[in-house]
Amino acid sequence: MSFTLATWNINSVRLREGLVARLMEDEAPDILCLQECKSPVEKIPLERFHELGYTHMVARGQKGYNGVAILSKLPIEDAGDKDFASLGHARHVAGRLENGVTIHNFYVPAGGDVPDREKNEKFSQKLDYLTEMRDWFRDSRPEKAILVGDLNIAPREDDVWSHKQLLKIVSHTPVEVEHLDNVMEAGGWHDVTRADIPEGQLYSWWSYRARDWDTADKGRRLDHVWASGDIRAAAHGSRILRDARGWEKPSDHAPVFAQFDL
Repeated sequence: MSFTLATWNINSVRLREGLVARLMEDEAPDILCLQECKSPVEKIPLERFHELGYTHMVARGQKGYNGVAILSKLPIEDAGDKDFASLGHARHVAGRLENGVTIHNFYVPAGGDVPDREKNEKFSQKLDYLTEMRDWFRDSRPEKAILVGDLNIAPREDDVWSHKQLLKIVSHTPVEVEHLDNVMEAGGWHDVTRADIPEGQLYSWWSYRARDWDTADKGRRLDHVWASGDIRAAAHGSRILRDARGWEKPSDHAPVFAQFDL
């Protein structure tokens, strides 16, 4: 089985239904993982997606915030979810393809603005969330698995526009990077995107606050595609659709793609 997978923090699937449909029409990934859907599952606008061939979905949702969904042209069964850090948030869902590959779709907490556990509860929750991810994958090491999503951390120096200036900014602090590295190591995960694009600045998110995001280009690579060690060699063709950040009324994230031959 060969398939193309995309992951995208859509920042409201109902508000940006048209952008999701545009991606489906223009790029036609076989599987599209969405984060920050901001919708109960029953209100995700499926009719248009079904017309475009995405007739399968596993999702977890809640009103107004969070929410994760896997939309697929390929048959996929619900493989459960886990409430990491007991936040009561819809931040994880898993689906299993007919070939036995499990896809984990994550929306890791952003962590607020202050990178200090004592001063910022949201930052503490983020680190706790990552710690529980580490422990879970260590205890049940994944096989034939793909992990995607908005992990809200840009780990490498060239995953941000300025390593020096962002060292104390949430999403690139050393403690966050260490926690993410621990998740990756515990699960035997491999960064598919950087395996395919090993050198150079690479971003998937640009702030709404920038007057001209494209010219300023102060981005961060917050969105990721990982593969378990047993299928890492099957992944290729990674890319980030930067143009989507410039679509009308866009998400502040761009879709990240990878292909798998399994």
